[in-house]
Amino acid sequence: MKILKILFFLGLSFTSLAQQNSTATRPNVVVIFADDLGYGDLGCFGHPNILTPNLDKMAQNGAKLTSFYVAANVCSPSRAALMTGRYPVRSGMTGERFRVLFPFSTNGLPKDEVTLPEVLKTVGYSTGMVGKWHMGHLPGHLPTDNGFDSYYGIPYSNDMGYEDLKSHPYKKMFPPLPMMENDKIASTNVDQTQMTKDYTNKAIEFIDKNKTKPFFLYYAPNFPHVPLYASNDFKGKSKRGLYGDVVEELDWSVGKILDYLKANNLDKNTLVIFTSDNGPWLTEGIEGGSAGLLRNGKGTCWEGGMRVPFIAQWNGVIKPSQVITSMASTMDLYTTIINMAKGTVPTDRTVDGKDIMPLLINKGEKTGDEFFYYDAAQLFAVRKGPWKLHLKSTDVGSGNITVHVAPMLFNLENDPSEAYNVAKDNAEIVKQLREAAARHEKSVEKKHYIFDDVKLGNNN
Repeated sequence: MKILKILFFLGLSFTSLAQQNSTATRPNVVVIFADDLGYGDLGCFGHPNILTPNLDKMAQNGAKLTSFYVAANVCSPSRAALMTGRYPVRSGMTGERFRVLFPFSTNGLPKDEVTLPEVLKTVGYSTGMVGKWHMGHLPGHLPTDNGFDSYYGIPYSNDMGYEDLKSHPYKKMFPPLPMMENDKIASTNVDQTQMTKDYTNKAIEFIDKNKTKPFFLYYAPNFPHVPLYASNDFKGKSKRGLYGDVVEELDWSVGKILDYLKANNLDKNTLVIFTSDNGPWLTEGIEGGSAGLLRNGKGTCWEGGMRVPFIAQWNGVIKPSQVITSMASTMDLYTTIINMAKGTVPTDRTVDGKDIMPLLINKGEKTGDEFFYYDAAQLFAVRKGPWKLHLKSTDVGSGNITVHVAPMLFNLENDPSEAYNVAKDNAEIVKQLREAAARHEKSVEKKHYIFDDVKLGNNN
């Protein structure tokens, strides 16, 4: 596969040389990927108390997708799907023992995966990342090893520092929380109350440095993942407590970036996307978010675990005040952005993402209407059109898995809360979806599961 990747980029190099003169016309892209933000946590998605004026205005200026999904219900595999356009099980970015990467993990995103920034660089883009990576923190697996020209942020979740995990059974395997700059640790004394402001400044610095050429910015805040921290400007200001404070500061951050783009006449040539990596962490209680009317949350394949808020703005291209109910996912962003940038989507592997730009600009539907719900390496459910079939389910509290000998069927258009099992009245639909799941499973090459590569050592 390493040879195939080299050949892929050699093939693109000739195209890249021919396209260099036209790079100025290529649109910029900003993807903002929040951490554990629930479907119901924004004003424009129905939250009554959390004030998100900038994101609400972004939705008014662009499109809001109400059936948008991530490819996994926890951090690391979800992020891998965004970067590769593929279900994480295809790349091995999952595990049977561990569901995400940890500071004691020894592996990361495979080198033969072709990432979104790697493709964009072949057509003249500057690429930068700010925030949470969580696809490998060791040399060879960092953002700068996977197509990003620059990186600033924490390489995994903000609760994975020793100071926040003193009671964890593997506590000695957690070093102090590192803030990285490119491939070096810049600090291990991270003040998380200032992190949103710090990240915002770094994101704007990247845009400012690269505003005369096409750029791709991937901004992945560590919040509202716990532990929650807000600066003094926001702490205690929300009616929703500290969680609301954190979300409102994140909204401020988005507003600063949008304001900068407009002030520098970049907004009409920049696609800005805002979404989340998975549903809310409900077991955190008041410090977790809300899935709104959706069932359950993070760590499950119920809608609340994998359906997330999504907003896209591109002034002059995406019509304002759209509410789009068609189904799409983060994997689609991979293909959409590459096509928009006049790049080449890899053809030597299965890419699950489809181009949703026709959907966003009212010129057609996305091709394909099937979505497969994974929990770790296991297929739990499948959606086709309005119908969703649960083959298995997870209890959010205990983590216990239930295998449904008689699968449960829900019509998500009528019942987005998955309250009414209608399998008995729709036997043919159940049959069709079971067959779709079986076909998909046959297409997935079983791989080594990377998250299980750990070095725990002696924790006594």
